[in-house]
Amino acid sequence: MKIVYSDKKTGRAAQAEISAENASAIFGKKIGDTIEGDMINLGGYKLKITGGSDSSGFPMHKYVQGYVKTGVLRDSTKKGSRSVRRKTVVGGMIGATTAQINAVVVEYGSRPVEEVFPKKEKEAKAQEKS
Repeated sequence: MKIVYSDKKTGRAAQAEISAENASAIFGKKIGDTIEGDMINLGGYKLKITGGSDSSGFPMHKYVQGYVKTGVLRDSTKKGSRSVRRKTVVGGMIGATTAQINAVVVEYGSRPVEEVFPKKEKEAKAQEKS
């Protein structure tokens, strides 16, 4: 299972792999719950779950209970027309079929942000040019 975590202050994001034992510890958590960053070597950090997707790529939906995969009706409003369409989503609870979790940092730990969100080569080269 992967977790993609981001920092709203800097706009940076990174991803990490969650081990099987740590993944089983967060089963049953819902969108909006807070988890400890210790499971991905971010001691002292707290992360808020904002979404995710299952192994088939369907997004998690906050208002669908449990782990179920279902179709929900969604408005798709465009200029001049309004239509309702059915979209397949999975429940907002983390389970065995969850492949990715999205989260934001809500509490910072002792490690500096630059170490937690390392710069990529592209960004480093762009800064060197300017």
